Amino acid sequence: MSVTVAPASTLAAPPPPPIPALEHPLSPDALADALRAFSRSYYAIHPFHQLMREGALSKRQLQGWVANRLAYQRAIPRKDAAIISNCPDPAVRRLWLQRIIDHDGTEPGTGGIAMWIALGEALGLSREEMSDERHVLPGVRFATESYVTFCKTHGWVESVASSLTELFAPSLMHERLAAFPRHYPWVDAAGLEYFRSRLVQAPRDSAQGLEIVMSHCTTVESQARAFAALAFKIEMLWVLIDTIHHAYAD
Repeated sequence: MSVTVAPASTLAAPPPPPIPALEHPLSPDALADALRAFSRSYYAIHPFHQLMREGALSKRQLQGWVANRLAYQRAIPRKDAAIISNCPDPAVRRLWLQRIIDHDGTEPGTGGIAMWIALGEALGLSREEMSDERHVLPGVRFATESYVTFCKTHGWVESVASSLTELFAPSLMHERLAAFPRHYPWVDAAGLEYFRSRLVQAPRDSAQGLEIVMSHCTTVESQARAFAALAFKIEMLWVLIDTIHHAYAD
């Protein structure tokens, strides 16, 4: 019996980020273009997201995704607080503080984390089971905590560079806002508010982060660290969605 071996491109690993070999520093614009090129490795290309776009996910799969992703949503303001704690520039700290407000809100029941819990409720999960994280998988928790640890233990500019997956987020939010009404009409549209909020926040945040990296990463060494930081974040997000995909395979 013959066995057909699938080409490497069809296997589960994402395409590796196109990290350039640097002999001299890139210009700021060339650096920005090189960072944007990492989009080809972004977890939007993962099979789980393809199934979501096609309307092929079950209710259980959607619930598992939302319940687990809450751990990541809660990690975001913590990693941003770590960036602020390591940053000596008060202007950057004032700028970066908005990200914590966006996710934590200004009072209970507001902000991106509350919006994500509302999405879980729209999918049929109780607020209690979302909030106590009973469904969060060990692999998901490990991945999200690795991101917080990265931002605590690396330079603040590297940590800012790791946040630049926000460059690729708006197109993914557009896809979700199109897919849910079309394929999952049983989900209350009010539960999709988180996706709508990121259409405004992500372009603002990515522009700020990119400007910081462009202005501070002016040597071969600092640019290499920026590429490595974004590659780490790309890989962390892939681990996150891959863990969920395999745990809730129907």
